[in-house]
Amino acid sequence: MLTIPSAAEQLFVQFSFAFTQPTFQRILPLAVGAILTMGRRTVTAVLWTMRAVIEGHSSDYHRVFSRARWSLWPLGKVLAGAILYFIPPDEPVLVPMDDTTAQHRGKHVYGKGCHHDAVRSAHKHIVYRWGHRWIVLAISVKFPFTSRRWALPVLCALYRPEELNLAEKRRHKTAPHLARQLMATLIHWFPQRKFVFLGDGGYASHELAMFCHRHQRHATLVSRYHGDANLYTLPSKSKRKRTGRPRTKGRKLPQPQQLVARRKLTPATVSWYGGSDRKVKLTGDNGQWYKAGKGLVPVRWVFVHDVQGTHRDEYFYTTDTSLSLEQIVSWFTARWPIETTFEEVRTHLGFETTRQHVANSVLRTAPCLLGLFSIICLIFANDTHVHPIRVRTTEWYKKAEPTFSDAIATVRRLFWQETVFKEASYHKGFKKLPPKLKTLLLDYLSQAA
Repeated sequence: MLTIPSAAEQLFVQFSFAFTQPTFQRILPLAVGAILTMGRRTVTAVLWTMRAVIEGHSSDYHRVFSRARWSLWPLGKVLAGAILYFIPPDEPVLVPMDDTTAQHRGKHVYGKGCHHDAVRSAHKHIVYRWGHRWIVLAISVKFPFTSRRWALPVLCALYRPEELNLAEKRRHKTAPHLARQLMATLIHWFPQRKFVFLGDGGYASHELAMFCHRHQRHATLVSRYHGDANLYTLPSKSKRKRTGRPRTKGRKLPQPQQLVARRKLTPATVSWYGGSDRKVKLTGDNGQWYKAGKGLVPVRWVFVHDVQGTHRDEYFYTTDTSLSLEQIVSWFTARWPIETTFEEVRTHLGFETTRQHVANSVLRTAPCLLGLFSIICLIFANDTHVHPIRVRTTEWYKKAEPTFSDAIATVRRLFWQETVFKEASYHKGFKKLPPKLKTLLLDYLSQAA
């Protein structure tokens, strides 16, 4: 077994129960190598980085993803529990959820499809990409060393094209349906917690709202809304006996956009993107959201007008009708760190550089890289209790707080110093190097790129 730094040892030990001993002895060097490798995160590239400390044939490590028997679900539960340790038990857990498309070339790649790319698209220009669409749930955490929240992925699911589900005789599931299953899993694992799920426009669905209403003790949904949504009152209970089916909805309420047109907006200050405060104007109301065949679900909607004019007017809603309008807006803007997470995973962990084709490898590799982002953040948070925080700044780019590039550089330095150079046959020569040269070498090896 490899020598693991103390900041990471307890976390890796918790993961070990999900694997057999031979598989864990191979997954551990792959995890360390994925942290240390720069560029593509193929298994071959990872093995090349760890070539001085690995044992056995390289094909044994390739089979960890394609043939070995292990499940991602126990790993997700351990990872979520480790992240929730940083959130007080009486505080609601913010869970941003979104989807990201990872481009993957090749004719025979499992699960590949043509998906809308939200990052490259604009309101009037839509871009599509061939690849995998991953539905991701992350837990938003505010660490002691930063004023902004970090979104740490814990669960994800692959959206399979309808043609693939038909060929495999599997019921087709939409993105909101997959998100609902992940939400249910998180609630089942931690029933004592209250989760606030934050979704973008793709998750402003009646289905998710109904799910969170049914589990209102454990879940609240905050998402975008539609100005032309159909709102009603509850059906009145008549004492007279009437023939036919009972009414499913009451009288129709004005649409949100109709109320906004006739109301005067109220000034307010809310938490905004990036952790700053913003002056806006608000209005909102309660109602029963109706969808044919699905019934009524109580929601509270809010209209937001940015006073500074840099953001367009928006409608948001929540399934918790007791929330204030300011709280709804502040919680929705707290979902933005998941977009930063997707960018960091691509830049620093090679999210789109894998080359897996078979089903098992595809379904395991991307979730492992997303989980690796959370693992690096947790190791960095544990290491800050022992070592001072190293924030890399330059004359043209100054920052006061650490970012993920500082976190991965610190974790790389730990593993180079306490794992690779201790295990490799040439570690004695490294110890004999002058201190300044040793520091320079470690700084170069740990540069995030």
